[in-house]
Amino acid sequence: MARYEPKTAEPRQQARWAAADAFRTPTEGTGRPKYYVLEMFPYPSGNIHMGHARNYVMGDVVARSRRAQGFDVLHPMGWDAFGLPAENAAIERGVHPGDWTWSNIAAMRDQLKLLGLSLDWSREFATCDPAYYGKQQAWFLELFRRGLVYRKDSVVNWDPVDNTVLANEQVVDGRGWRSGAVVEKRKLNQWFLRITDYADELIEGLKELEGRWPDKVRLMQENWIGRSKGLQMTWAWAGEAPAAAPDGLEIYTTRPDTLFGASFMGLAPDHPISKELAEASPEVAAFVAECRKGGASQADIEQAEKIGFDTGFKVRHPFTGAEVPVWIANFILSEYGTGAIFGCPAHDQRDFEFASKYGLPILPVVKPDGAGDDFAVADEAYTGPGAIFRSEFLDGLDIEAAKAEAIQRIEAAGAGKGATIYRLRDWGVSRQRYWGCPIPIIHCPSCGAVPAGQLPVELPRDVTFDVPGNPLDRHPMWKHVKCPSCHGDATRETDTLDTFVDSSWYFARFADPTAEDPISKAAADRWLPVDQYIGGVEHAVLHLLYARFISRALSDAGLMSVKEPFAGLFTQGMVVHETYFDGTDEVGRPNWVEPSDVRIETVDGRRVATRLSTGAVLSIGDVEKMSKSKKNVVAPQEIVDAYGVDAGRLFVLSDSPPERDVQWTTGGVEGAARFVQRVWAEVDGFDPSVAGDEQANASLVRETHKAIKAVSEGIEGFRFNSAIAKLYAFLATVREHGAAGGAAKREALSALLRLVAPFTPHVAEEGWTRLGEEGMILDAPWPVWDPALAADDEVVLPIQINGKRRGEIRVARGLEPAEVEAIVLADAEVQGRLEGLTVRKVVVVKDRIVNLVAN
Repeated sequence: MARYEPKTAEPRQQARWAAADAFRTPTEGTGRPKYYVLEMFPYPSGNIHMGHARNYVMGDVVARSRRAQGFDVLHPMGWDAFGLPAENAAIERGVHPGDWTWSNIAAMRDQLKLLGLSLDWSREFATCDPAYYGKQQAWFLELFRRGLVYRKDSVVNWDPVDNTVLANEQVVDGRGWRSGAVVEKRKLNQWFLRITDYADELIEGLKELEGRWPDKVRLMQENWIGRSKGLQMTWAWAGEAPAAAPDGLEIYTTRPDTLFGASFMGLAPDHPISKELAEASPEVAAFVAECRKGGASQADIEQAEKIGFDTGFKVRHPFTGAEVPVWIANFILSEYGTGAIFGCPAHDQRDFEFASKYGLPILPVVKPDGAGDDFAVADEAYTGPGAIFRSEFLDGLDIEAAKAEAIQRIEAAGAGKGATIYRLRDWGVSRQRYWGCPIPIIHCPSCGAVPAGQLPVELPRDVTFDVPGNPLDRHPMWKHVKCPSCHGDATRETDTLDTFVDSSWYFARFADPTAEDPISKAAADRWLPVDQYIGGVEHAVLHLLYARFISRALSDAGLMSVKEPFAGLFTQGMVVHETYFDGTDEVGRPNWVEPSDVRIETVDGRRVATRLSTGAVLSIGDVEKMSKSKKNVVAPQEIVDAYGVDAGRLFVLSDSPPERDVQWTTGGVEGAARFVQRVWAEVDGFDPSVAGDEQANASLVRETHKAIKAVSEGIEGFRFNSAIAKLYAFLATVREHGAAGGAAKREALSALLRLVAPFTPHVAEEGWTRLGEEGMILDAPWPVWDPALAADDEVVLPIQINGKRRGEIRVARGLEPAEVEAIVLADAEVQGRLEGLTVRKVVVVKDRIVNLVAN
């Protein structure tokens, strides 16, 4: 019996697929239903590791199984190719961002092809190709004409060394992630997309996704949009009034029930009153400048130390008439509500920290159920449910009733009204960098902002990065053009688009990447929405939210029909790996060691890591996400060389549920490689002339149908690890029959190969040929189970005693409750658990559970 050799078999099968153009997406007219599988497309960093591979292999399992089930499958691949990393590489390596990006794409394409993925490479594109971003510019201008694109001043994260805007994720501990400079909050003129126009629609659309999207992702999006109902009101001044707001201080609150707990008013550092004071007082100006340091996101602001400045102004409480001081505070966002709040320290943690620092009153007005009127907060604000107290006409009401009553009173007094606002802000898409999609706008002194006359507006190649900042700003020719409208002297917009714009519509372009229009409506109607989208949960908010918004905007513009782009979403876990380090450098950072340079041994019951190249004993660090910076990555080529592609594919899906992290271990991938060898051995050793025992054959047929059912349901439910566990068990059953079995064994092997094909396609193809089947297993139909044969004859019932699980028992399926009760009470283990107790009641849920009530 010949050993299976993946080094020769896997390239052979990949060559067969390539020669047959096997994965090209079928054209219309086949009569089969469609299925669109898409993994979030990668940034071309130059290398992939088995952490990346897990994502693509999951999609491949779905694509291959759906194809076998009779679907026309669209399974494309492309590259999210613009962005700062390429620009930084240009600066650090002295290369052009385009050269660096395209060379990385070539390398990563080869690495992905190693994995045997059923991708339609004929649809490949990169977002840095003018053929793609020119179409993006076309729909951007359509949204501009429809009023969904505009320009305004906005507070941004500004790196004073790199002279660029940073995304919130690029601010680390208040400093630029690359330069290390203290980040400033600066107001710049920026381009925006009106995503807020779609806020309600985006929230309501989440209801359509229930059951096909993870609940946590839908909740994260709903919270990010942050629709809240509250009170917008004006507090009258007590004494002197600032010129910036002579008629009173307007605030918005979602907690009008706590108005009686107000102890201060807070202004954002860039509120008009704050600006007025800063212009007149160097002390206030210095404080406002201090507030500008650090990140501009709400998370950064909330985590920063709370600091404030007493303006000296006071307002009058609308119900009590008490005077309340007005402070400028660094944790208040100007873009939320009115940029001013009333502070209730007893029931808001930020207000609590601020009041505690500056000795302001902390006045509880909500008490937990069961608490008395002496309730007080100690170390943190109380934000839970309860009853209102110390609040005159609101006393005794619950929170929601008190909100309604407070709003009604304020409205009756003419001091405000109930209002709905959103946490969501319009999407700022300007980036002060070179390597991005040029914004196709020309600025004319006479005509204003004018759409570029000819698309694509291509990036000039002749740029330099010898000085900080955006090289487009100083390009001697590209920047200076004639106005398309009046033909006078004008300048191009030098900001480029946020890369989230590039990824907000790529799934629609895949429907027909050669279309003259940005989106082929006919092709999009054929393929969209994406039936199964797969990617990391880190994109749960921004990328997915922006894609949902752009789909709606483009649909309203008549460019496509579908508004919800992703019908199904799965967020996979990561592949993690131990880290190893050999001492520390001069500043105390670990010197990470590549896993390939490490030998692990067990000495006296303790795991010891040794560096192969030096013999040094290493420290073993935490299990962490595969990362080049930690040098704990495992490259696909390493696995191909050592174990074969199929073993690597199988392992990344077999060791844990796909939504959880999987720890990479050499033992795990070796076990997967052994499974591949056993599959081949059973097929290679099959002797159809040996009929076998009739009863054993009947049993094998039943086990075959059970396996088909279990694996099919596992793939359908994204329980890949469960499906693989059943494959392991089924293979063991097949092996128990030895060479015997005849038709039953052949049927079992045929089903086994078709079931493993989505996971280990290469050995499945080899086995299919060895079994004497025609064509490729890739084109073979998915096996179908007979419900009667797939039904289990027995069922395992959990046994509870007084509501706690105390064991289980295996009984024939379908037994009546009285029969089950007799078996359970006669069981020796159950009798031991019941020693000293009297059974009062036995509850049997047929084929589900047994609960004994005893005392």
